[in-house]
Amino acid sequence: MGSTIRLTASDGHQLEAYRADPDGAVRGGVVVIQEVFGLTDHIQRVTDGFAAEGFVAIAPAMFDRVEPGLQLDYSDVETGRDTMLQLDQDQAVLDMQAALDALGTERRAVVGYCWGGAMADLAACELEIDAAVSYYGGRITSWLDSQPGCPVIYHFGAKDPLIPPEVVEQIRGARPEGEFHVYEEAGHGFNCDERPDFHPESAALALERSLAFLSRHLPSSTPPPPRPCSRGRRSRIR
Repeated sequence: MGSTIRLTASDGHQLEAYRADPDGAVRGGVVVIQEVFGLTDHIQRVTDGFAAEGFVAIAPAMFDRVEPGLQLDYSDVETGRDTMLQLDQDQAVLDMQAALDALGTERRAVVGYCWGGAMADLAACELEIDAAVSYYGGRITSWLDSQPGCPVIYHFGAKDPLIPPEVVEQIRGARPEGEFHVYEEAGHGFNCDERPDFHPESAALALERSLAFLSRHLPSSTPPPPRPCSRGRRSRIR
């Protein structure tokens, strides 16, 4: 469904991105922010999934400033973490803004997973967007003094060893306006069907809540046409 494009940030940096467009009416635009494993096939499928739901969707290759074209196996967490730590946070904000500018829609949101989940919260604090969706973004604790300027929904797994309950409560306490959901049977990365911690029931519920949230905060006067009965249909946003 999608294609590779190039973005240019305001400081002149060029980065690749994956873009997918809806077939019918446009409900708004969504920027999808990756995990520490790069712009993987999974993230591209997630982007396709949002396009199938009526959103213009762009997933920027956020690690291109450090290592262009990086795509890691899910077992190579150490390389992903090291790459993430080399990325300047202010430059990451510029790259998210470049993706937002490329959407071409009036209403815009940022959705992120793992490291990207934290970046979605940062985008809500630093950029002019209408909504943000954050999946298991533990690094949010690094800027809790900043406050989002738009509604944010947060998803966490109760069995996540990287984000224990006290950290979730710390984030919740600093984000009193946020919408929080903790999934009792889910661990870290529960939305990704290529990771061992994938939990389909939690992923499906989180997606349902996220789409409802986006519908509230990215209202469209031209909603997409009714979809066929989805009973038994597997969502592509995983």
